[in-house]
Amino acid sequence: MIPENKKAAVEKALQAAFGVNNFEKIQMLTQGLSSALIFRIEVRGTPYLLRVITRADIIGDPGYYFERMKAGAEAGLAPAIHYLSVEDRISITDFINAKPFPLATARTELADTISKLHALPKFPFRINYLNTMDAFISKFLSEKIVPAEFTDEVFERYERIKKVYPPNDEGNLVSCHNDLKPENVLFDGRRAWLVDWEAAFLNDRYVDLAVVGNFVVTNEREEVDFLERYFGERVDGYRQARFFLMTQMMHVFYFAFFIRLSCEGKPIDVGSLKEHDYRAFHNGIWSGEIEFHVKQPKLEYGWVHRNQFLKETSSDRFEESIKRVSEFAHAV
Repeated sequence: MIPENKKAAVEKALQAAFGVNNFEKIQMLTQGLSSALIFRIEVRGTPYLLRVITRADIIGDPGYYFERMKAGAEAGLAPAIHYLSVEDRISITDFINAKPFPLATARTELADTISKLHALPKFPFRINYLNTMDAFISKFLSEKIVPAEFTDEVFERYERIKKVYPPNDEGNLVSCHNDLKPENVLFDGRRAWLVDWEAAFLNDRYVDLAVVGNFVVTNEREEVDFLERYFGERVDGYRQARFFLMTQMMHVFYFAFFIRLSCEGKPIDVGSLKEHDYRAFHNGIWSGEIEFHVKQPKLEYGWVHRNQFLKETSSDRFEESIKRVSEFAHAV
């Protein structure tokens, strides 16, 4: 199960961490989209998480990744670390036995967790997230994977958001995880732990908030409660507008990302897509009933975000949020 070229490095890790040459049990964990090899191992009857990084690009740089993971662990946000090797690209941490995470609990717990994360000393700047996201969306549009009749209105509204949303707002650039999907948020029955820190870097705070909000916020009252818990004070209309517009940009990004991920560069047959309720689909992901190991769920998840974007940007709140953020930008 361990790649042949990594067996010696894993043995070295086990010896350094626990004084043993082998584990008693091993199970490969396949949930999620990470390219790393992730295993649940047992040593002396205790479970641990063994992670072997396989990517060699900037996002998969273990030196950078391990530093962010260490910062998270020291702050009590990430599981305790037992071994790290940048050279061998291996880590061993506590294994979190994940339990069901009730949404009402998650809204409070994750607002606190994200607030604590964003208060960490600023992570390094790696990429301009919004520019990178926009470049990806533009490439997706140019590839004409989805017929223009299904994308024109989406991208017209997306362009309206881009024109008013602050691209490099220093006051809102904080230490972000940037990948707070359900499989990276583990609940042990008492509290949440954040795992997989490969994408952590300095970013707009509303990215983390919007990603989590997609799952745990189901109406405007819950949104206010979530944001007020995060900020530790009453939220004004501007902060709500920022949250709303970032949520819309993430809808478009996920639409482009998941369609492109699943279509292999070929045009999709829109008529073959099953229509899903946005909230029900997210609840299925949150509970683990929907996974992305095969093509169709990814394809339909992208379509779910497209439809939700069009629904939410057809509301009065969209126009109000555009106006509020635009007016704030001109006032400062």
